[in-house]
Amino acid sequence: MAQVSPPDVYGIVEPNVYRSNFWHPSNFPFLKSLGLRTLLVLSPDKPLRPIADFCEDNSVNVIHLGLSAWKLDASSWKPVSDELVKEALEITLDVTTHPVMLMCSSGIHQTGTIVGCLRRLQNWNLTSILNEYRLYAGSKSRYTNEQFIELFDLDLVRVPLSPPAWFVQMTEPIEGAVNYNETAER
Repeated sequence: MAQVSPPDVYGIVEPNVYRSNFWHPSNFPFLKSLGLRTLLVLSPDKPLRPIADFCEDNSVNVIHLGLSAWKLDASSWKPVSDELVKEALEITLDVTTHPVMLMCSSGIHQTGTIVGCLRRLQNWNLTSILNEYRLYAGSKSRYTNEQFIELFDLDLVRVPLSPPAWFVQMTEPIEGAVNYNETAER
């Protein structure tokens, strides 16, 4: 019987949304059990041949955003481009891509930034978002990633017409809660 072991920086973000670093062949039995439909590669590094073969053999659609969306202005402080985050979030929120795995070479920087921005879309408070980011990043956390998460313009993201149920539940207003933005406008 094959040993079942997840990737080193594996995590469940939400139902049918996962995160990890680049996979090792020893992870394949575990990954096969997830029934992935989409692998979203966020770093500019190409996945190794065994990963590409695994995806081909298991009908996993590989979307390599890291290749096309890493064109940053050299004078910019931003660790990733707004376009990469926007595209990654729109793919993640599209149920037709699920189950989806978000992946970068370390499983920390690009992946953590995307998940942090997703949490902002879900109306998490910033302290909780940064705690989750730091949980995965450990001593490798980067202030610029945290700052990007805080300042990313959520209005860039087009939420699909039929987002996942977990997203709808997390973004619906709570009955009886005071909307301070609405109150201030009166």
